[in-house]
Amino acid sequence: MEVAVTPRPRRPRPKVVTLTPAAAARVKEIMDRADKPYAGLRVGVKNGGCAGSEYIFEYAAEKGPIDEVVEDQGVTILIDPKAVLFLIGTTIDYETTKLSSKFVFNNPNETDACGCGESVTIQPAPEALD
Repeated sequence: MEVAVTPRPRRPRPKVVTLTPAAAARVKEIMDRADKPYAGLRVGVKNGGCAGSEYIFEYAAEKGPIDEVVEDQGVTILIDPKAVLFLIGTTIDYETTKLSSKFVFNNPNETDACGCGESVTIQPAPEALD
């Protein structure tokens, strides 16, 4: 007896992280003004803070050997592979108010945040586990 197997069509892989136009412009501006060249923007998640996790957001001199690389609006984003499941679908924005300006993570995988806004609780993206 022969069984025909029809492969399931693969869903398109979502971008792990995207930047808003404001965030991309600010990252480019900072990198252009830097004293040394950067390979990209490193984004990740580490344990810490009262809610359990903190975002990593820094300029990287070089790409790590196993970094996930995302290109968005002319910016190279380097992501630690251990953070990918927690960042899928995240948009990074740059917000300016009368009193401050800052990068803001809009992560659909966040389930909670501490009152100070420095740490978050994040679960793996459900669509990544399907």
